[in-house]
Amino acid sequence: MILVLWDVDRTLLYVGDIDRQVYRELFEEMVGRPAEALPARGTGVTMPRAVRELLRVNGVEPERIEEIAQRIVRRMPAQLERHREELRRTGQIMPGAPAALAAVRQEPGLVPTVVTGNLRGSAEIKLKALGLDEYLDLGIGGYASDDSHRPALVRVAQQRAGTRHGRAFTGDTTVIIGDSLEDVRTGREGGAQVIGVASGTTSAEKLAAAGACHVVPDLTDAQNVIRLINQCAVSRRSRLT
Repeated sequence: MILVLWDVDRTLLYVGDIDRQVYRELFEEMVGRPAEALPARGTGVTMPRAVRELLRVNGVEPERIEEIAQRIVRRMPAQLERHREELRRTGQIMPGAPAALAAVRQEPGLVPTVVTGNLRGSAEIKLKALGLDEYLDLGIGGYASDDSHRPALVRVAQQRAGTRHGRAFTGDTTVIIGDSLEDVRTGREGGAQVIGVASGTTSAEKLAAAGACHVVPDLTDAQNVIRLINQCAVSRRSRLT
């Protein structure tokens, strides 16, 4: 069996400025003034780390950052929930995502879930709003609410999937599919092969140079995605033997 860890934002879906609006709203509520700078787009860093950077670059006193960050992080899923109708109306499903998700879900031996910089509540709201949750076992995913250090989330998902399926998942049997350099780093440091998808802000060349096993322009060729997942697992086992 191969554990397939899908990234969420810009790999499966795109919510435009809604995440940034949540950052704006919670910053102003907690700090008492508007934020002048917002987290960079499409980096893939975890939400807790993005919140701490948001506070730092907007001049919040260092001794207050951790306490305010924790309050903001706790509020983020509920604040995103207030935008659910906007998510349904304006959120975009990335090209080929439903068919690729369905193909992975139906392929014997593949176990699909997510590894994401989103908090679990935020990831579930996005995926459910756009109807993509049905293809994933969200109960065994790795989320920023588990650990703000993204590579650690691979092991979280491996352990949850192992408990669910009664077998150990390792770097030999884990593949991440994602669009950012952070996805590649997560795989290299966390113990997984990575299929890069050049659907975000990072080029195919940069994804390959960072160490992605394979890179595709998008998810429109579902059978190719299946083939590459199997190739990544085989190639890793070959290098280690």
